[in-house]
Amino acid sequence: MRVQVRFFAAARERVKVGSLELELADGATVADLTRALTERFPALTPLWPHLRIAVDQDFATPEVPLHEGAEVALIPPVAGGSSLFRVQDAPLSLQEVVDAVTRVSQGGLVTFSGVVRDHSKGKRVTRLEYEAYAPMAEKTLAEIGEEARVKWPGTEVAVVHRVGTLVPGELAVVIAVSAPHRKEAFRACEHVIDRLKEDVPIWKKETAEDGEVWVGLGP
Repeated sequence: MRVQVRFFAAARERVKVGSLELELADGATVADLTRALTERFPALTPLWPHLRIAVDQDFATPEVPLHEGAEVALIPPVAGGSSLFRVQDAPLSLQEVVDAVTRVSQGGLVTFSGVVRDHSKGKRVTRLEYEAYAPMAEKTLAEIGEEARVKWPGTEVAVVHRVGTLVPGELAVVIAVSAPHRKEAFRACEHVIDRLKEDVPIWKKETAEDGEVWVGLGP
C-alpha cells in the first residue's frame, strides 16, 4: 500500500523534501513506517525521540495500523462553536478574536497577544519563521477550545496564529476568551495558551546574531 508522508520544520530540513509517497506492506503500522523512514533517511535518527506521528491529522501510537492513501505527518515539538480558530500568513487583528467571543451574557473577557521579542537567552533576535501543519493545527486549536468549554461551562474561545517570517514587534498569536465571570475567563485563557504550546503543530525557527535554531530541538 502507499501512504503520503509529510515533513515539517526540522524534519523537513533533514530529509530535504516537504512530502513524499512511501510504499509499505499491507497491514503496516506506524512503527513499520518509522523504520522504513529511518532506513531511507538516516538523518532523522536523532530526531525520533522528539517527534510525534499523526495519521490523518490525529496523533497515533506505534501500533496503529495504516491504510492505503493515509496521510502521515512527522510532528516536531511545538513552539494555539461560534469561536474562531485559524492559521494565516497575514498580520493579526486582536479585535477580530475579541469580536468572535463577545457576548452580552459574558461578564469576563480576557485576551493574550504573543509578540515577537528582539532577544532570547541574552542574544539579539532578528526574525522568527513560523511553520504549521495548518489543517491539523486548526483542528487541534478547536479541540483545545472545546476542552475549555467543557472545563469552564459558558466559555467561548478564539485563536488566530500567524505563520511566515516575523520581525520583532509583530504579533505571532492572538487569543480571546470570554466567560460568564472573570475567574473562569482568566483560567481558560491560561489553559488555552499552555495547551497550544504543548500540542498544536506550529513551529518556529529563531534567527539570532549567532545563527538559527528550531525552538525545542536545539542546534
